[in-house]
Order: sequence, then structure tokens, then C-alpha cells
Amino acid sequence: MKLKATLRAGWIGAALALAALPAVARENYALLIGAAEYKNLDQKYWLKGPANDVRLVQTYLTTQSPVPFAPQDVIMLADGVEGAKPPTLAAIRAAVADLTARVQPGDFVYLHFSGHGSQSPALNPETELDGLDETFLPSDIGPWENAVGTVQNALVDDEIGAMIDGLRAKGADIWAVFDSCHSGTVTRALEEDDVRLRELPPEALGIPAELMEVSTRALPKVEAPFDEAAAPGMGSFVAFFAAQTNEVTPEKNLPKGKPGRVPQGVFTYTLFEVLAQNPGASYGQIGQEVLRSYATKRLATTTPMFEGDLDRVAFSGTKQDRVAQWSASVEDGIFSIPAGSLHGLSGGAVLAVIAKATDGDDAALGYVKLTTVDTFTAQGQAVAGDKPLPTDLPKGFLLRKIGSDVDFTLTVALPSQQDSPATAALEAAMSALEAASGPRLVYVPAGAEADLRLAVIKDSPRPDAIWVLPASGLVADYATTPSVSTADKDATALGETLADTLTTMARAINLQKLGAAVGAGSLNVDVELLTGKNKNALQVAKPAEVPRLVPDDQVHILARNNMDQPVDINVLYIAADYAISHWFSGRLQPGDTLKKGLFKIGADVLGDERMIVVMTPALPQSPVEDLSFLAQDALDTTRSLGGSSLSAALGEAGFGQTTRSAMALEDDTAGPAPGMIELELRTGPAP
Repeated sequence: MKLKATLRAGWIGAALALAALPAVARENYALLIGAAEYKNLDQKYWLKGPANDVRLVQTYLTTQSPVPFAPQDVIMLADGVEGAKPPTLAAIRAAVADLTARVQPGDFVYLHFSGHGSQSPALNPETELDGLDETFLPSDIGPWENAVGTVQNALVDDEIGAMIDGLRAKGADIWAVFDSCHSGTVTRALEEDDVRLRELPPEALGIPAELMEVSTRALPKVEAPFDEAAAPGMGSFVAFFAAQTNEVTPEKNLPKGKPGRVPQGVFTYTLFEVLAQNPGASYGQIGQEVLRSYATKRLATTTPMFEGDLDRVAFSGTKQDRVAQWSASVEDGIFSIPAGSLHGLSGGAVLAVIAKATDGDDAALGYVKLTTVDTFTAQGQAVAGDKPLPTDLPKGFLLRKIGSDVDFTLTVALPSQQDSPATAALEAAMSALEAASGPRLVYVPAGAEADLRLAVIKDSPRPDAIWVLPASGLVADYATTPSVSTADKDATALGETLADTLTTMARAINLQKLGAAVGAGSLNVDVELLTGKNKNALQVAKPAEVPRLVPDDQVHILARNNMDQPVDINVLYIAADYAISHWFSGRLQPGDTLKKGLFKIGADVLGDERMIVVMTPALPQSPVEDLSFLAQDALDTTRSLGGSSLSAALGEAGFGQTTRSAMALEDDTAGPAPGMIELELRTGPAP
């Protein structure tokens, strides 16, 4: 289900989660929709599980949820559930409208959709990259109406997105769960008699086959990252989907092998089993544990996906530090994970071995020390110590990063000796500077080879400042060259501010280095940069040329997956002010084409900039690679008294602000090695 709603993309005990709830009063609401009896369709398309899904969720919310849900605030629209109204299109619209009128800033709304999903030709093809609308099917679904080009009473993705945005605009935080199929393009053979697929093929709705012929499938991803500055008062949004775009999701009798089992959506049952066992886990940990359960228990062959601000604790919304952990394998004593220096890992780092994604650090089975780290992968060996690893490790175990340090090693040359107050101030601040920088920044004497050079320039606009110059030591433009004043700071403040400046620059510089060094790898994925004044007048940027962009120019990306396995795509943008923006993450299925509008150039133009496309082969039942934690705010090039702390500069959780020169578009296992494509842009004033 592709929602036209914008997103703002650790484990703690249940008591801590409840204690951390906001001090302000809030109400918790839920709308549970379970469509099963499609009276206008052949009974072979009816489902059995949605009613049981709704009962399960309602019971959990009113009896076990870590936040209280009053029974009267849990609205049920479901077939076969006592006291529930039929899940018709009109009833769904009315229930959402009522919720939108009731919610206040800070309230929480849980939305659950169980039933059939399908696709139909888009009413407005300009809003759909693949020319198709994805739909959730209420119980009064009707046939295709050729005269108006719609499926009667279908709930289209655009409308669902508008409903959610309406709730978020009131300041409510939303968690939406969809236990329905994302597309009807794949039919899988099933070996169990009690399995039904929550997928209604377009032909069952009478949609002409020729109208469904499209060249691409759109990724179920939002149009732009969430930017708090652009939407003040907007509530947060997290979405869980039962399957990827080319998959169908099953329902079956659960719990497996137990007496009294009933037809149940596999995704719903697994999700709430994880929630019941881990009431204080973050959304991200819950998603990873659902995937681990799918893989280890062989519940389904599909790969659920999860989007939004996944570092928040489920239901309570408490913000947590990012939990960085990866599914691991071990062979002949060597542990391997699909993460490397790009993810902040370095040789010698010690990672905790975790049985479940939702376990706390104190539940570590033991530890692994990394011995080999490249850009995308790492290997290590068990650490012999007070907590030796068990001989038999549980299925689906993970390795978790401990600590939040990022490997951005950079060499910085100190200024040449000068008799000036600024130089003396820097010498006095060196202890504070080295302590705040940590081991990742290495200071070398003036004249030595270095990535950056510190300088005191007497005839500059700021003779009292420490200037941060490129490796060449040349100043192209004082206005865009970072500097830190010294006269208004004591030694400690100067050291911490300069360390903050250097670490911010280091992350951007090292990301550029990775992009240049890794290259496209062995992935058979075509990537092109498209630019133009609007999406109808785009031109492909020539590989040998650096596009020169002016205000209001748009930047789009075109990527084609020519392989027979899925690939995860991330798009990052590095501005000349060292800001890093994360514009997209999603999974490109075999044969798919992604044409994605990213951003347009703003009036505050900055110079040479980079867009980096990171491509990683996707493993079965793995979370979509999301590199949004690499985002960071722009650097204030003239740092005076104050500024963010070093710990904030090193923080990995959450999104940074978008770059000042780029603004979101409002309308829009063994195998190949990962790759990174670096595309250069140059921004400047309009001629």
C-alpha cells in the first residue's frame, strides 16, 4: 500500500516505558477494520481471518497494551464480530472523520486494516509512478466501472494517505498496520489446505487486463522525508506492511499445532505475539523480531516492511537511541554481518550477540570482536571472557552495536606557528579539543599530509578565528569556509566547538570518500540523474558532465534493477555546507524501475555538492536498508559562542534538516557486491 503521507523516518522495560510517557494528558484511540465477507464477489474470494484479527487486536489493546485504551475508544468495523459495524467504505470514512474531529495534539491513534488488497488503474496517473492505484477493499466492494475508471467502493491509497494526514495535522501520532497484499502480480503455490491469500486479483473485479499492463511497479514509499520545520505541529507516523510490493500475504490456522486454533492473518498474529512478549520495544526492534520469527518459524515466505520513526517505543512514542543490530551467521568460528564502515563499524569494535531483536543489552549471550570491516560487511570472532558464547546459538541470532561512535577517521593539520592570540587560544584548547574529538580525529603537525588544515589568517574577515581549510590549504571563498571564533570562548568551549565543527565535516567528507572508492560494484543496476524545471521536461545528465543547477531546478533519479534478486536503494545528498540529507530508501524488486522525484534547488545556493546512491543486495526476509541515520544538519560556517554539543553531532538517531540548497518536491548471501554511485552537481545563481 503506497500512502501519500509523509513520514518522519531500544529496548527498555515496560515500567520504564510507562514512566517515560509525556506528562501532558493524552487519549489513545484505535480503529480496527476487518473485511472478510465480500457479498458482491464470488464466495471463493471471501476470507476467514480478519474477524479473528480484530478480536485479537481489540483484546490486546484493552487488556495488555502498555498504554491504556478505553473499550469505547476502540472502534471496530468488521464482519462477524459481535458489536462491530460492517466494514463498508462509508463506515470507514465516517469513523475516520469522527476520529479526526475528536483527537487533540499529543493523542495516539492505532489503525489496523485486515482484508483483501488489490490494484487498479490510477485515477490520476501523474501521482503514480507505475500508473496503478493500490487499494484496500471494504466489504461492499463492487466491480470495475469502466465509464469512470474506478473500482466501486475501493479505498484507494491516496485517500488513505489523506485520512492519515488529516489525523496528523491535528497533532496526533499514528501507527497504521496493513495486513493485506500490496499487489496482485504474484501468485504462489501453497502446500497447506488451511491457507488463504489476502490478495484479490484484478480480474476478479472485472478490470480489463490491458489496463493493468505497466512497465514498472512503484515502491511502497513516501514522497519525501519528514521535515519538522515544514510541518509544525504534525504528528508522527509509523506504518507496518505485511508484504513487499510484489508479494501476497497469507492467513492460516494459528497458533500452529495448538488446539482451538483459528484462521488468523499471519502478520497480525506474529506482530501481536511479539508485542505481548516485548511491551517496551521500539518499532524498529518489533519489526526486526517479526522478520526473525518469519524466518525461524517458517510462518510465511513474504517479507513485511516497516517505515517511519522506528526508534520510538511502540504505543508510548518515547524517543530512543537507534538500536543498530544485524542478522548474523557463523561458519568455522567466523561471524559475519551485512554491515560495515558505512554503518559506523570499525575493526576492533565489540558487538553483543543477541538471541532476539527485542532483547536488552543485559541479555547478551556473549560478544564478538570485529576483525575485518569493509564498507558493507564485517567479520569477527567470539571474545573469550567472563561470558563465553554457548556452543549452540539460537536460530536468527543478531549482532548488536554497543555505543554510538561513528568511524569517521580524519587527519587534521594544526596551524603553522604564529605569534597571535588565536594560535595561543588553540594551544590552550588542545586538551579539550582532543578529548572532545575522540580517537577518530587525528591531529598532525602543520605541513604534514592531511584531510583538513587549521589556519589563522590575519588578513581575513575574522583574524581572531581558527579557519578550517581543505587539504590544499587554499581559501576559495571566505563566506563558505568554516571558521570558529576564539575571543568569545574559554579553552573548554573552544575545544568542544571546534571538535563539533570537525566531526560534522568528517562525516560528510568520509561519506564522499566511500562513494568515490567503492564504485558501482558488481550489481547490474542502472542509475541515471535527471534534471529539469519540472517533471515533464527532464533530461538525463551526461556521465562526463557535472550538471549546473539553478534555483527551482528539479533533481530526479531513475534506477533499473536488471537482476533476478531485489536490491535496496538509498539516496543521500551531501551539500557544500556539509549537511547530509537522506531522500529515499526502498526495495527495488527484480525487473523494477524506480523514477523518483527527490528535490529542487533553493535560492540559497552553495556550490559543489554530491548525491550518493547506495545499492545493497537484499537478503530474504530482511528489513529494508535504511541509511537515514547518516543525515546531519548543515554546518554553521561562522561558529561563535554556543552551538550543538559533540554528543549531538555524533548522534545517529533521527533525521537532520534538509540541506539549505535542496528542498523536497511537494508533488512528488553469496551474490553481487554492493555499490555506491556518486553523482556530482554544481549549484549556482540563475544567469
